[in-house]
Amino acid sequence: MCDEQTEKDNEKFAQAGGALNRRDFSKLSAAAIMTLMAPASALGQEVVEESDVSVTMANGTGADGVSDCYFVRPSSGKHPAVLMWPDIKGLRPAFKAMGKRLATEGYSVLVVNPFYRDAKAPVVPEGASFQDPDTRKFLIGMARKLTQDASMSDARAYISFLDAQDSVDTSRKVGTMGYCMGGPLIMRTAAAVPERVGAAASFHGGGLVTDREDSPHLLIPTSPAHVLHAIAENDDERGPDAKNVLAAAYKAAGVPAEIEVYAGTLHGWCPPDSTVYNKEQAEKAWSRVNALFETALA
Repeated sequence: MCDEQTEKDNEKFAQAGGALNRRDFSKLSAAAIMTLMAPASALGQEVVEESDVSVTMANGTGADGVSDCYFVRPSSGKHPAVLMWPDIKGLRPAFKAMGKRLATEGYSVLVVNPFYRDAKAPVVPEGASFQDPDTRKFLIGMARKLTQDASMSDARAYISFLDAQDSVDTSRKVGTMGYCMGGPLIMRTAAAVPERVGAAASFHGGGLVTDREDSPHLLIPTSPAHVLHAIAENDDERGPDAKNVLAAAYKAAGVPAEIEVYAGTLHGWCPPDSTVYNKEQAEKAWSRVNALFETALA
């Protein structure tokens, strides 16, 4: 999971020349990030429409009752909906680029600000480091408000928004994908709206298996959604039993699940603005989620 030790691992990787430094990333526009992460053959194949949207949440009143999100979809037709949960640094250009790439592949994508109760996106400046004590305290404080009840309520509101959009094919299942802290959120999304969610994917997800009563893995029997868990190698080294607990729970529930540790990766390897971005393995994970959505969102 994303914590101080993870950030130290990532810093060592960056210092060794393993990724662009933060100054380089802060100069990248969303378009440049999309070019960095996507194969040239995948770009520009379908015109999309994009907009910043406000989603009314369950309480519906006050500043904390509206979530600022990014909605991107093909410019014509109806398509399966996908709800994307960012990592702990929240909604920002890198995740807008990822959402846009997915839209070019035929999906109506809502990338959310999970911290809407406290701040509008982006919630931290470009290049902000989780290793900075003030940044870490600020982000963790907001993340702790995403309890199981709160995040499941949010998931219902986001999916209701998607289902009301003209570009969404409601005859097809919804997909959800999440990064870092978004890992537990995709599992809670699947459990919150089991009749709608057909596929859920996590990338270097943290806290999927805990000893608490609200551990995400305990929700597995409540949802039939097909699942992908792409695990960072250093996360697996720190918690090697988690993948086995997940596999056993999915098997017991009769739920198809692909669970893989991605060799040579550090926590956070998928977002293209990460200091530990691993393009080869990120592309592999992207291809696996495409395969998942193609089969499970029918």
